[in-house]
Amino acid sequence: MSRSTIDLWVGLFVLMGGAALLFLALKVGNLSAASFTESYTIEARFANIGGLKVRAPVKVAGVVVGRVADIRYDNERFEAVVSMAVESRYEFPRDTIGAILTSGLLGEQYVGLEPGGDERMLKAGDVLKITQSAVVLEKLIGQFLFNKAAEAPQP
Repeated sequence: MSRSTIDLWVGLFVLMGGAALLFLALKVGNLSAASFTESYTIEARFANIGGLKVRAPVKVAGVVVGRVADIRYDNERFEAVVSMAVESRYEFPRDTIGAILTSGLLGEQYVGLEPGGDERMLKAGDVLKITQSAVVLEKLIGQFLFNKAAEAPQP
């Protein structure tokens, strides 16, 4: 093989390696080509968002339909306000329920939507009326231990 042929193959190999690294970086950062599609923004208010992060998935029936766009704190209502960018091809009734769920026992947190039965659909800027905050594992363990201590026979 000539030197130029070897150089061509090395160049192609390096180019494919760079493409693979870019792909992995986008996957780790929760970015994809789907995040550049047309979307509309809806909001939900939660008393506790746990470890929810920006760019966390928004799922319905296990299917990713959007991403968390922004998380901020409302000083007047003392709640977290989560803005979600939902792909335009998906429509949901206005009485859709939003909940913060966890993938597996200690996995990442995401927003799960459960569609309601209203005939009117959510539009850009709408706020979900019914939400369920994140279940915080530390609180559950604390409540369990406190209840067990209260049940213990007193000497």
